[in-house]
Amino acid sequence: MNITNIKALDGRSDHVVCMDCPTESVASSLENMMVGNNFLPSTCCIFKTPSILYRHKEEAYIPNAFSFGPFHHGKPNLTETEKIKSKYLQCLIARSHSPEAMLKQCIDVIKEVEEEARACYAGTIGFSHDEFVKILVLDACFIVELFRKDANLVSKDEDDPVFTMSCMLQYLFHDLILLENQIPWLVLERIFSLTASPNEAKSLVGLTLQFFSNIFSSDEHSIEPHLFANQEVKHILDLLRKSLILPYSGEDSQHCLGWQPFPSATSIKEAGIDFRRVSSSSILDIRFRNGILEMPSFLIQETTETIFRNLISFEQCYPNCSPRVASYVILLSNLINTSKDLDILCGIGIIDNWLIPEDSTKFFKALYHDSYVKEFHYLRLCENVNGYCHQWRSRWNAFYKHNYLGKPWAIVSGFATNPVVVAAVLPFWDDLSLFFLPGGPDAVQRLHGSLQLQDESWFLRLQMLDGWAVPLPP
Repeated sequence: MNITNIKALDGRSDHVVCMDCPTESVASSLENMMVGNNFLPSTCCIFKTPSILYRHKEEAYIPNAFSFGPFHHGKPNLTETEKIKSKYLQCLIARSHSPEAMLKQCIDVIKEVEEEARACYAGTIGFSHDEFVKILVLDACFIVELFRKDANLVSKDEDDPVFTMSCMLQYLFHDLILLENQIPWLVLERIFSLTASPNEAKSLVGLTLQFFSNIFSSDEHSIEPHLFANQEVKHILDLLRKSLILPYSGEDSQHCLGWQPFPSATSIKEAGIDFRRVSSSSILDIRFRNGILEMPSFLIQETTETIFRNLISFEQCYPNCSPRVASYVILLSNLINTSKDLDILCGIGIIDNWLIPEDSTKFFKALYHDSYVKEFHYLRLCENVNGYCHQWRSRWNAFYKHNYLGKPWAIVSGFATNPVVVAAVLPFWDDLSLFFLPGGPDAVQRLHGSLQLQDESWFLRLQMLDGWAVPLPP
């Protein structure tokens, strides 16, 4: 092999060059890599979770019992539920005049959109055309039949494990909202339209939202399906995200570059701001006006972390997707720093917590780790609340400067009406009196006696408080 040492231009080191290396083959390989479009097609809307997010909590991104679509199909721990899917397919086609003909029609309508459906997935799908169509038909028929049974549009079998085993619905609430476990909405729509009865009034959007009606809030509210009339829904997860965004048209709906920290619930209360629980179709609808922070009720339950992690993952992966959900999570992570903050919001009814308080306090902090949020959609809200808090502090500072600064006896009067301040200041009063009180130590003794005669009960009560050891003045 012919190896030549070439002095680098900077003179600091030698580069070893293999003169016999096949330059043409390397160039040919690079040229082949550049052929065609290396970017994901714009139709991609179903992604595998990026490893940088996946590593934080794997179980929030993978199915527990049911696989939908190609990414998790065939995994050993998910094969048992294929029997349930087959039973639901049988129930669906059995209501037609000719079940065999209905099954063939289901296959045909999915074959028509097979290429379009395949283009929705980011990455290679290792299934043949027929295998892929079979997966989509079985999964779509199961989901459509599930939503109809849940809405009592069709009868349920007495031995149906989905509705007789308490764990099954919980598995489905988790598995149906995973980004990796989606099937294209156009596939669901084709099956739904083909199998709908003549008098079926509810749309697929309406049935889906009804099934997930309590995923974000325990409040009773409905979202009109007509809001989605001109929306291109990608899949179930995208529909749930749109159900949060479409009803909300708040002051921060425009693009807002930059970010501001938001005060905790405790700090907000101390600044004189009141919380108010309001009724809204979207938990994102948070407003601040007239010194009141208005927030809809928000439910923290077992599936809450799953839905928010997957919504954030979708916002991170889907091109030009506004981080509306991530902005909400960031806001709440600032609002809830301690268990005291959580208690304030739970006491008002803004947070409906079904988890252990310690878990809920840490809950929001970890949700958006390693997520990039370019547009923070609550920037103006943060500016308004922070400005109000600053004005509140400024007003109190001005009040005390005007009424107490330079007026020693006014300071004493203010202290004497606050037992905590009295307890804190009395041990150092002898030194302070040399600067403030005419008469020095003699005036101190007279003040001690006056306080003890008039307000001795304050000190007795303070002694009984946990963490206080305040002696009575002599």
